[in-house]
Amino acid sequence: MNDLAGRGAAYAALAAAEPAFGALIERFGPVDPFEFHDGGRTAESNFAAMSLHIISQQISTKVALVVYDRLATAAGGTPTPAAVLALGHDTLRSFGMSNAKAAYVGDLAARVNSGDLAIDALDHWGDEQAKAALLSVRGVGPWSAEMFLIHQLHRPDVLPAGDLGIRNAVAALDGLDAVPTIDQTRQRGEAWAPLRTYASALLWRSLG
Repeated sequence: MNDLAGRGAAYAALAAAEPAFGALIERFGPVDPFEFHDGGRTAESNFAAMSLHIISQQISTKVALVVYDRLATAAGGTPTPAAVLALGHDTLRSFGMSNAKAAYVGDLAARVNSGDLAIDALDHWGDEQAKAALLSVRGVGPWSAEMFLIHQLHRPDVLPAGDLGIRNAVAALDGLDAVPTIDQTRQRGEAWAPLRTYASALLWRSLG
């Protein structure tokens, strides 16, 4: 449902379920909820996409892409698990990854290479099953897993309730004096199922 007409229908249904979204839709239009500013680098590879999401943790997308491009150059193209393992931890660090991130990308590569994580099969798994599989990787928390589900797998019903931006936007949407907790945000979002990814896109955009 990522074509413009499909998005319009999804947002119309979301506005019917949550009238407060109507003004946001009028203001911002049918925001593409799956947009990911990686220039198409990882669209064809779940492993490369998850690697980039790990690299992107707590740094800007611009910086993350510089680091990823160094990795891709050294790997001879789109990174594969075998190529990452062959490069080794110290080389990954030399691309600009922290010690922790180099370990996390290495763990991802090892798990995929061994078959412990069937990352290409995630396309066909349910949201919770796919998220649980990703959480088995060192350094992959709920936020990284949920971003992967949104940006790579294009799942329409994901609400990253732990994201501070989402929680701030919910506070503004509801006129709250305090930022809601993760559990409160998750409960609030139940009314937006099965279009919580679309709701998330609007909430993020509302932050300006």
